Amino acid sequence: MSEPLKLGTRGSALALAQARRVAEAIGEADVVAVRSTDGEPGDKERFVRGVEAAVLGGEADLGVHSAKDLPGERPDALRLVGVPKREDPADAYVGEAATLADLPAGARIGTSSLRRRAQLLALRDDLDVIGLSGNVDTRLRKLAAGEYDGIVLAAAGLRRLDREVEIAFRFDVDELTPAPGQGSLALEGRRDADHAATAAARISDHDALVELTAERAVVAALDATCMTPVGVCARLDGELEVVGFAGLPDGSEWVRDRVRGDPSQPAALGDALAERMIAAGAREILDRAAAGTSSAPEVGGGDPETSRAR
Repeated sequence: MSEPLKLGTRGSALALAQARRVAEAIGEADVVAVRSTDGEPGDKERFVRGVEAAVLGGEADLGVHSAKDLPGERPDALRLVGVPKREDPADAYVGEAATLADLPAGARIGTSSLRRRAQLLALRDDLDVIGLSGNVDTRLRKLAAGEYDGIVLAAAGLRRLDREVEIAFRFDVDELTPAPGQGSLALEGRRDADHAATAAARISDHDALVELTAERAVVAALDATCMTPVGVCARLDGELEVVGFAGLPDGSEWVRDRVRGDPSQPAALGDALAERMIAAGAREILDRAAAGTSSAPEVGGGDPETSRAR
């Protein structure tokens, strides 16, 4: 009998829960917790680098990543070999409210994401959106301790931790466009490890792979990272629809657009959305976001169907 596959993942409760689900789906697999590499606070790529080092070094056969943390550039010796069935990609509000409109002016909303901050302030510029760090359990404890009136988390993470009951409401994709890859897992393996790739492909989901491919195409075309205030969400329902958002962190200016088309060409559809957003000024907005400025030069040339505000 062949040895069980080793699945490398970071050691957080959420990462371990995700990897265990993959192990159950594969059938013969063990989960191996991997140390993160050094990095700056907020550098999510350090989690990815640690897992990738374990796969490259033979400590793990497959790396299990949250797809939203996986950078566009991958080491040449590794390849994306599977995307399991996707969880709900929506952002979720945890706190005492049924809708965002229920919150009083000045309500303290916690998030560590510039993407969420930009969209929350675009919707309600009277909110006090403040930083929130730590794993999911830590963030929920901070909310319970009264440090925040509410917090925004990924619905998928809460579900995978059996904490879905904490969700007060989910945001629509046109309110908070999720992070590219949110709700998806990405399985990464060595190019020369066919056995691991075959096991990953066996549990890969067609729709999830199509959606992730479109979302990552938008990210690449916008030259975005996990620290960029960009949201992208693709959903396959007959046609493939891709929604994108790019904005300033203070919510003062943003571009949002959507395209629909042939699901057999997800990367081309993602490229088309990025081109429309760039024509409407997304590149200038993201450049100013990176530079930490909010003054808005006049930008023209956008498609009339593209939503832009400043």
